[in-house]
Amino acid sequence: MSNPQQSGSTTTVVQQAVSENTDKRDVSGMLKRQLQQSLAFGTLVVLVLIFSIASPNFFTFSNIASVLLSTAVIGILALGTTFVIITGGIDLSLGTGMALCAVMTGVFITNMGLPIWVGVLGGIATGVLMGLVNGVNVTYLRLPPFIATLAMMMIAGGLALVISGVAPIYFSTSAPSFKLIALGTIIPGIPNAVLVTALLAIIAFVVLSRTLLGRYTFAIGSNEEATRLSGVNTRRWTIFVYMLSGAFTGVAGIIIASRLDSAQPQIGMGYELQAIAAVIIGGTSLLGGRGSIIGTVIGALIMSVLVNGLSILSIKTEWRDIVIGIVVLIAVFFDSLRNRQRT
Repeated sequence: MSNPQQSGSTTTVVQQAVSENTDKRDVSGMLKRQLQQSLAFGTLVVLVLIFSIASPNFFTFSNIASVLLSTAVIGILALGTTFVIITGGIDLSLGTGMALCAVMTGVFITNMGLPIWVGVLGGIATGVLMGLVNGVNVTYLRLPPFIATLAMMMIAGGLALVISGVAPIYFSTSAPSFKLIALGTIIPGIPNAVLVTALLAIIAFVVLSRTLLGRYTFAIGSNEEATRLSGVNTRRWTIFVYMLSGAFTGVAGIIIASRLDSAQPQIGMGYELQAIAAVIIGGTSLLGGRGSIIGTVIGALIMSVLVNGLSILSIKTEWRDIVIGIVVLIAVFFDSLRNRQRT
């Protein structure tokens, strides 16, 4: 017969050992995330130095402001899709969804004559609705995220063309102050779009690291089945994640429409790949369960610096696409290495 006291003591020792191993894994994961962010930041610094040496026009105040302005759209899209990718999903509808949100904003403000703030809310609501549809398709219809969001990408692109009549919707006559949303300067020298991006980054950071939604986002990405068995309604929280990503897509659509002072129905193609690349470069795993907002911001800056620097050097568009594609391949390769080491 075993001694109950010895059995209880053994159980306590095992629990302590498991707890210590878990703590060690958490510390190891945190150190790896910090290392990844440090490497990404180092890459950003190296790129800035290379382009600054290659062209005196790169490291000027006006060009740096231009880089930050171009980072706004990619960065906002990347912030939203960070949540989706951490859950183990993907969202390919970012680009055309952004175009549709811009077009709907134009319809509300220009075609319907509604106030600017109503049009802005309408554009964001369009993004949230797309996120809702994506979330329902992924959770209740059990469609793979790749297929569900690919279908939404095609639907959103088609709707943007149909609703706009395959023509830009201009704000210059109906709402001349609309362009100030992105190009105005509350702080002299810094476009408002940069401030909006910074504010959204802070909000995303707080949501991901300090709220229940953020905690469940990581839990679903780490082990959705275990999270569900623990009593969490994973379907509902996954839908919330896609809706949040849709809201960020709506804001991006408003920012790009304000920058161009028009809603261009075909403007979104390719933005989804740059946003996803920014998230991966920032250290978020495509397999889910790991990621950070700080890393995503750094990744978005890397993408913008890369595109801007190649443009400053007069590199042709087709070669810029090749370089960006190679960067994405390298980022995914290192993500695959990290996942193999984790397993």
